[in-house]
Amino acid sequence: MSGLNLVEAMKMAMRSIKTSKVRSFLTMLGIIIGVASVIILVSIGQGSSQSVKDQIGSLGTNLLTVSVTDIDAVELTDQTVASFKELNGIEDVAPVITGRVSAKNGENSTQVSMTGTNSAYLSVRDLELSQGRFLADMDVELRQKVVVLGSDTAETLFQNQNPIDQAIQIGGTSYRVIGVLKSVGTSMGTSGDDVIITPISTAKRTTGSTTISTVYLKAKSEDAVERAMYQVQGTMTTTFPNQSDNYSVSNQEDLMETMSSVSDTMTLMLGGIASISLLVGGIGIMNIMLVSVSERTKEIGIRKAIGANRTSILLQFLIESVVLSCLGGLIGIGLGLGIAKLIAIFSSLTIHFSFTITLLSFLFSLCIGVIFGVFPANKASKLRPIEALRYE
Repeated sequence: MSGLNLVEAMKMAMRSIKTSKVRSFLTMLGIIIGVASVIILVSIGQGSSQSVKDQIGSLGTNLLTVSVTDIDAVELTDQTVASFKELNGIEDVAPVITGRVSAKNGENSTQVSMTGTNSAYLSVRDLELSQGRFLADMDVELRQKVVVLGSDTAETLFQNQNPIDQAIQIGGTSYRVIGVLKSVGTSMGTSGDDVIITPISTAKRTTGSTTISTVYLKAKSEDAVERAMYQVQGTMTTTFPNQSDNYSVSNQEDLMETMSSVSDTMTLMLGGIASISLLVGGIGIMNIMLVSVSERTKEIGIRKAIGANRTSILLQFLIESVVLSCLGGLIGIGLGLGIAKLIAIFSSLTIHFSFTITLLSFLFSLCIGVIFGVFPANKASKLRPIEALRYE
């Protein structure tokens, strides 16, 4: 026999793997764990990225935000807010003052975030009411002690009761509940349901803060967002010259790109960490194949003595290494997809499966088999027949 064709080499490789099932499984274990880890971690990373994009998108694609980082250098006033309203690209403006307060209703009490704003806030932030009404311009002008509750706050303070027209105590002062918001869930790690909204004029007195640190603006349309953003930036530059480091003007697209960049970096890092397992698995394959070469030295000598050439010997051991990697990769894909699915079912994490990542992890496992299988296969092919036959 002068050599082996590809089919015969694969048959011999499979026969060798079957005769040492436990050793073959342990050899594949590193690849299995590596491929499964890559799929699980990347799926979690991409799922988190998609979840963040959905949360940002739910806030509205025509939302602009002016945020002050240094309130001593940049002081947003009612006049500044009024100048935003005059811009032809802006539909609504909602200034915001925030603070933490203690709210109480009978025996029920909670520490909650208070948001002082105006009647435009509902539209600008794209919120909906489940009960009652929202703040009116008259409430702001008359400094009315009225509040709109987030769904969680309403449940905590009133449980199964109807909160509309009921009174709650905030800092020893009675406030009348005029509305309850629909649940918006958690966005960017902050609950939008654990909140009390009150007229900005009332919040200034209640929270002890008169500083407007954030202004939300609603552009007239998605197409007008960029133009509206330039107008707002122009107003801020004119009002606060040489203070651009102390405030920022952003839209949802900017925020989405920033968060996507962070999420993609985290996903890449997670995938890189998991890929280390594949390299370790490749080293394991190389070690076992080297042992296999030593154990089968006499077999190699006999095959060479009856006519097998170097290429056929190299092909046999290389195919054996690739088959181990291939089987390990397939098992790893099944395990990874299964565990990721279970994580999605039994946890609050968002999982996003990627066919591309699954395929790449499998191809990477095949490459590992080739790369780490070359050295043992080359060593086997270089054995001289006489020395191999004498090997004990």
